[in-house]
Amino acid sequence: MAANPDFIYQPPMSPYLDIVYQDNDLVVLNKPSGLLTVPGRLPEHQDCLQNRVLKVLPTATVVHRLDMATSGIILMALNKPAHVAISRQFEKRLTQKCYIARVFGKIENATGSVDQPLICDWPNRPKQKVDFEQGKASLTHYKVLSYRESTDGKTTTLVELTPVTGRSHQLRVHMLSLGHPILGDRLYAHEQALAMSKRLQLHAKMLQVSHPVSGETLTFSKACPFD
Repeated sequence: MAANPDFIYQPPMSPYLDIVYQDNDLVVLNKPSGLLTVPGRLPEHQDCLQNRVLKVLPTATVVHRLDMATSGIILMALNKPAHVAISRQFEKRLTQKCYIARVFGKIENATGSVDQPLICDWPNRPKQKVDFEQGKASLTHYKVLSYRESTDGKTTTLVELTPVTGRSHQLRVHMLSLGHPILGDRLYAHEQALAMSKRLQLHAKMLQVSHPVSGETLTFSKACPFD
């Protein structure tokens, strides 16, 4: 749940649910930072996006997840055929995803790719780590959007991230591997980067899928809340 034993789960309550799109087969939501996608083991970790959706859409099932600290677009299926069809798109990497992050330091290259295999860091779970021997192939493309300099002279980079694979914590670890941890990252950021933001500055801005019934290409997006 959290590497920090002092962490207290305080999910945001307003808006309680932010529905971006809904039809007979899909519901697309904008998840706030600080809300679990699915319930945790402990009683105090039962409030989550899935349980909130189930109160109004009792057939909804989770197709993919966002980390608790990540905000943005997430899709749920409203029937079994839709769940199977959308899950297959994720498995075959037929979906398109785009994230926005603000990272510590200045990324010099305007564009690039991070091709670093990842595996669970078991002694420190839920953290992940780069492992070239046993890790699963993980690929992220990035594009620098802008730079910002704080009043104390620290530079940060706003970057667009396009994950090709969908490993746990992939974007967070890949940015760390470049030496540019995401601001506000409780798991991976060093002290300076952690202190620069109260939340993880990672947002799932866009998701593109094919509709499970019509086959129509659907693109959902939500503006980045921290820029």
